[in-house]
Amino acid sequence: MNNLKPIASLSLDLDNQWSYMKTHGDKGWDSFPSYLDIVVPRVLDFLEKRGLKITFFVVGQDAILEKNHAALKSIADAGHEIGNHSFNHEPWLHLYTEEEIDSELSRTEAALEKVTGHRPTGFRGPGYSLSTSVLRILIRRGYHFDASTLPMFLGPLARAYYFMTTKLSPEEKKNRKLLFGTLADGLRSLYPYRWQIPNGGEILEIPVTTMPIFKIPFHVSYILYIYRFSPFLARTYFKLAVFLCKLLGLQPSLLLHPLDFLGYDDVKELSFFPAMNLKGAEKVKLVGELLKIYTDNFMVVPMGEHARLLSQGDQLTRKAPDFRAIPSPATK
Repeated sequence: MNNLKPIASLSLDLDNQWSYMKTHGDKGWDSFPSYLDIVVPRVLDFLEKRGLKITFFVVGQDAILEKNHAALKSIADAGHEIGNHSFNHEPWLHLYTEEEIDSELSRTEAALEKVTGHRPTGFRGPGYSLSTSVLRILIRRGYHFDASTLPMFLGPLARAYYFMTTKLSPEEKKNRKLLFGTLADGLRSLYPYRWQIPNGGEILEIPVTTMPIFKIPFHVSYILYIYRFSPFLARTYFKLAVFLCKLLGLQPSLLLHPLDFLGYDDVKELSFFPAMNLKGAEKVKLVGELLKIYTDNFMVVPMGEHARLLSQGDQLTRKAPDFRAIPSPATK
């Protein structure tokens, strides 16, 4: 890769079949059905062919189940970074007490270290759930970065669409009321910065990048959704986002999901998700086209390396955002 290219990072939230079912309110999730034996080899082969190393954010519940050990170990053996994606993958993590958050992190750390040999130093909240309590515990446990913010204005719309397709009770919807964020999240910075928590220290935040200026998503799942209606528009949309990132000097952090590599021919139970009417092979082909655009414009590294390079440079926002802009510590 050309070392003169600006740095960018790439990550994959390794949400499993059961976690999608749980969030959706479907029965049977607690038997923990898994597609990791399908998607992990597919993704690792895809990345190896392109010479890419990325960050996989892994859920602790998956790491304690023996049936997933081979798939998870293969990720670390291939040289990819392992990140913490919570233990129970509940998008209402912001409602947890500090003791509960500490348990979520520590249980996941122990499980991941046992299976992969690596202790995570990066975190992404399930459903982009974040609170000052989460940040405080991350700092206390020695994490190098958080990657839980999604600066976009479409959060309420995405949540409304999600609720329309679920079978959730009013109480379950209440727990998920901040899923995908609020309208105010669109005001957050796209550039990395440091959270400064009173009496708690500071931690680097690397936001999931949305399209500069417009603050609309362009991670691959959204491109696949647009692709269903217009392949031309999908590719143009992604190219515009990459162009704006370069124009504004933004080092993007692009997000992948397992369903970007899986189709209805792989997991029929998740047919309710957008773009699951496509075959897996068609999705993989499009993801390859998109990442070719991404790697042609940026030198792509795992998020931990991105965090290290940012901390060494002078590109961080000088003024940290107001910590009060995220949910207050949970109390019960």
